[in-house]
Amino acid sequence: MKFIIQRDQLMDSVQDVMKAISSRTTIPILTGIKLEAHADGVKLTGSDSDISIESFIPKEEEGIVYIEQIEPGSIVIQAKYFPDIVRKLPQNTVEIEADEHLKVTIRSGNSEFHLNGQDADEYPQLPKLHTEDSFELPTDLLKNLIKQTVFAVSTVETRPILTGVNMKVANKELDFVATDSHRLASRKIPLTEETENIAFSSVVIPGKSLIELNKILEDTQENVEISVTENQILFRTKNLYFLSRLLDGNYPETSRLIPDQSKTIVYGNTKELLQSIDRASLLAKENRNNVVRFQTKTDNQLEISSNSPEVGNVVEEVTAKSIDGEELKISFSAKYMMDALKAIESDQVKIEFTGAMRPFIIRPIDNDQVLQLILPVRTY
Repeated sequence: MKFIIQRDQLMDSVQDVMKAISSRTTIPILTGIKLEAHADGVKLTGSDSDISIESFIPKEEEGIVYIEQIEPGSIVIQAKYFPDIVRKLPQNTVEIEADEHLKVTIRSGNSEFHLNGQDADEYPQLPKLHTEDSFELPTDLLKNLIKQTVFAVSTVETRPILTGVNMKVANKELDFVATDSHRLASRKIPLTEETENIAFSSVVIPGKSLIELNKILEDTQENVEISVTENQILFRTKNLYFLSRLLDGNYPETSRLIPDQSKTIVYGNTKELLQSIDRASLLAKENRNNVVRFQTKTDNQLEISSNSPEVGNVVEEVTAKSIDGEELKISFSAKYMMDALKAIESDQVKIEFTGAMRPFIIRPIDNDQVLQLILPVRTY
């Protein structure tokens, strides 16, 4: 195997596949990156058996030549050293060569590295998914869905199913839901006509997989193809193949958590609320939960406060756009509220309360497809 490649393209692909490589894997060869040279380009693969990522670098694209002098072949190269070597090479082009004794030579400018490789035939084959359940989304929309939900997954392994995001397709709608049982984040989008025969509800994608996928995907309008089988999900773009296992088990029925009526509705400016809660939380750090208190006043005023007996207290008044319904005093986690407001991505927000100890809902004023739900904290 031999080829000469542009260093920047190689580095981008190496960084992508490294997101799937874990030093803690029980299969030694999976600590390496698989390199395959074909006549039309070079493919890199990384896997930890939960996530597998393939990144393809075409020989040339849109008239720009990325790879020259390709002699086909494959090798597995040590991921512990290869990324740093590529990053620090002196020239913009890199020559990589592997001989029949699995010795790899990396040349750039006056610099030459020799690494011991491993036999690519021993690298586990990635399954090629054949499935009827497949649909396409614009990449930037998928990134948005992930960003507005994945932060609410549980980080505690006691209920493994809650460490993932539940992806549902029903009635031509795609719904992402995440909850850690103290809060919930949901985002729905309508799907195109071609997807009317697809329906599933039990697909739970590990939060870790979605976080890594979100880092790799570029903000483009180009489509990403999503294919689902019983225990795996595949996200595929033109030059990327991202495969993740799915979590086993039944995701809880979250729709009954969402209250259908409200007693108090607050309309306000998202940024002002966010900054005010951020300031109130500065003195709430002593509490394990960063609890702040929220109280409606007359004349559309909201009082946001926090009290730490050993530290001090903070009180701030914020003017809401309008407050409808009953008076309200409620306490909640500042972190949860800030996460929710950041995910809203709208200037104006609507918060619906049904009492001091009932879950409350946060939505953008102009979009019912985005929903954040938070359980309050009892403080009195």
